[in-house]
Amino acid sequence: MIRDLAAVLGPDHRPALVRYLGTLALTGVSQGAAVAFIVPVLGRLLAGDTDGAAQWLPWMGGAVALSLLAHYAQAMLGFRLALVILTTLHHRLGDHAVTLPLGWFDGTTVGRLSRIGTKSVFSIAGSCAHLLQPLVTGVLAPATVIVVMLWHDWRLGLAVLVCSPLILLTARLSVRLMTRSDEENDRAGVEAANRVLEFARDQTVLRAFGRTTEGYRPLEDALEEQRIAARRQVVLSIPGMLLSGFAVQLCFSALIGVGALLALRDSVDPVELIALLALVARFTGPLAEVGELAGVLRMAGNDLRRVREVLDESPLPAPERSTPVRTPGEIELTRVRFGYGEGPDVLDGVGFTVPPRTMTALVGASGSGKTTVTRLIGRFSDVRGGTVRVGGTDVREQRTEDLMAQLALVFQDVHLFDDTLIGNIRIGRPDATDEEVHRAARLAGVDEIVDRLPDGWSARVGEGGRALSGGERQRVSVARALLKNAPVVLLDEATAALDPENEAAVQRALEELRANSTLLVIAHRLSTVMTADQIVVLHEGRVAERGTHADLLALDGHYARFWHERSRAAGWRITAARS
Repeated sequence: MIRDLAAVLGPDHRPALVRYLGTLALTGVSQGAAVAFIVPVLGRLLAGDTDGAAQWLPWMGGAVALSLLAHYAQAMLGFRLALVILTTLHHRLGDHAVTLPLGWFDGTTVGRLSRIGTKSVFSIAGSCAHLLQPLVTGVLAPATVIVVMLWHDWRLGLAVLVCSPLILLTARLSVRLMTRSDEENDRAGVEAANRVLEFARDQTVLRAFGRTTEGYRPLEDALEEQRIAARRQVVLSIPGMLLSGFAVQLCFSALIGVGALLALRDSVDPVELIALLALVARFTGPLAEVGELAGVLRMAGNDLRRVREVLDESPLPAPERSTPVRTPGEIELTRVRFGYGEGPDVLDGVGFTVPPRTMTALVGASGSGKTTVTRLIGRFSDVRGGTVRVGGTDVREQRTEDLMAQLALVFQDVHLFDDTLIGNIRIGRPDATDEEVHRAARLAGVDEIVDRLPDGWSARVGEGGRALSGGERQRVSVARALLKNAPVVLLDEATAALDPENEAAVQRALEELRANSTLLVIAHRLSTVMTADQIVVLHEGRVAERGTHADLLALDGHYARFWHERSRAAGWRITAARS
């Protein structure tokens, strides 16, 4: 655990960790020494030698004073280290998360990251502040006692030394049982956290299908599994703690028996034996706590390991300096292959070029790889083969901030932050003036939303933008892209589910974007596809066709079938049945 803690804290905070561990060691040894002085003091008092006992009292008082000072120092350093852990781990997790491929984030990893950032970090900090000290003391103080007993009577000291492995073995067994159950409890906790987030996020769908009063089975199952795992953890920890306590009491009884046997054989002075047995009690007491503390500390060690696993995730490689952009606004894919995780290729040899300040429409059946193409352009993940270039430069040769400065992304699932309306638009370019924000909003039709809301620009949109309709959220997203004024704009189904009013506003904004930026649009609207300078048809992860609307209709292939199906669907009408 100490190695993991030193690794996640980094070199800047290792001196603080070393100082803390040093004071812990001093506390344990000084407490053991203070107790060890009981033997000469108590032995001489029982023998009636008060002057001899008085000679040892200053030594005993010095050891007690040293242990008190060391205990105070370690307590203060422990609290400081806990605060360092809280701030450092949260910052390191946040700083590292933004370097990970966006493809790394999914429902499972988001729930785990949330649990690690809360429960795990606080568990690690609390353990360092409160649990390390009694554990270290519980080991070093008895170790000091053993040395003293070997010096006073090697036979009793040897008996104590022989008993130690039994106590440590049972403590280790207790730790192993708690560790195994902790892994199960953590998995159940992550699943429950994911389901709680899902339940809160998807209330609209759940209520639409009446899954509130009758309950949501996946969430109920996850919470029940978490309850079972927590109960199993308690059940598995009890035998280990009982066995550890039994081993300590057994050893203490055995040491009393050995001492009594030595006293009956006149091998040890009875008065000295009483003092040594008092020392034995101080030896077994801390060890009785070690089993319990070690198990809890091991669970904190598991939390620390989970933090380190996230920090050990490989970030996207990035150069120190970006290769200069040669052709601003150009997108080029060359023989691109890509698949998610260990799965098969989703894209297989995809290649096409989008010239600057043109509009290209990506068309294809669901699962053909359209969204994957846009994500690779934004370098959510790296390709397995081939090259993706933005501005004439490989995206892997550009720093993330330089690449994203060239891109504006407008997706169908728009996320707005729990902020004001103007604050959500300003995310596109934080240093923009109010006039620039208002112009972008006006072009995207957001000014109509401003007029409707009581607080206007200062109206808060709620978590995820729940105060706005889906079409209105889409307008805000397009306003962000307009404000950013990036050379390349990627739009994924931006108008797929909009009503006529919102679609008209978004289409006007797209025309404005088209005048200054390169557009790559995933679209099913015929009006959007027809106006594209180039249409790229994807089929089963490959470029099946490419050309203008007229050229592809003449081919009578995939695009022609798509066009005819959409045209027939556009002509559907619902009429009243005649009797």
